[in-house]
Amino acid sequence: RQAVLKGAALYEDLREKIKASACIHADETSWRNDGMGHYAWYAGNAHLAFFHIDRHRSTAVAQYLLGSRFEGILVADRYAAYNGVHAHARQACPGHLITQAKEITRELLLIEDGSRDKKAEAFCAGIATFFSNACAVGQELLSGTRKGKQAARIEKRFVSELKRLCAGRLSYKPAETLRPSLIKDQPFLFTFLRHPGVQPTNNQAEQSIRFLVIFRKIMFGTRSQSGLRTHSILPSLVLTALRQGRNPRAFLQTLLTSDTAQAQAALYCNSS
Repeated sequence: RQAVLKGAALYEDLREKIKASACIHADETSWRNDGMGHYAWYAGNAHLAFFHIDRHRSTAVAQYLLGSRFEGILVADRYAAYNGVHAHARQACPGHLITQAKEITRELLLIEDGSRDKKAEAFCAGIATFFSNACAVGQELLSGTRKGKQAARIEKRFVSELKRLCAGRLSYKPAETLRPSLIKDQPFLFTFLRHPGVQPTNNQAEQSIRFLVIFRKIMFGTRSQSGLRTHSILPSLVLTALRQGRNPRAFLQTLLTSDTAQAQAALYCNSS
């Protein structure tokens, strides 16, 4: 409780740094507090981590994390709440689309062969392969094995291929629901090709929030408002310390024994 009390100012300062970042990954997962449904939100990058547990999964919470006009690049899934932050650019995670296409394929395979929508089956297989290839290209650009000057040509080819895959209507409703949404979200699917250094997937956020998921499975969440605040503030400060190359134990010792300015200097490599 003392660490939460003394770390509150750093936590708010961290949120302001998140809002001012050039690129942020965001995600959310379910949480329980005293038996009631909540959501654990994450926003961060390779240098910063910010967690917030909230009763809601709404645009208002996304704006609390990132502001109503985020000037950086937001990497997230296609969840509509993130539309409210009006990011300068947004990368929608193709990994989620691969998973969705595979889930629809599994549903189709449960239908008798004579009644199965073969066109929808081919569509889902094509979408999964297409976005798997897109992810591979993104990783090649990040690693430098593929030159960045090729990105514009690759994006033009990807857009053309996606339009071809989504050209015809499908009779199987889940596949037909996915098809036009891909055309609608096309401007967000290849942002990693237009902005060097942007990851094509949202794995960074998913891996960051994973330990809270494990905690939830073991401890079943929290029991009070104090618990919600504790498990928002302390994970944010500890993971940020790790990403800054700081020893979390040494940082917590400074936090508990010094003033806010010294604690901030102990948290960041460059406290300015």
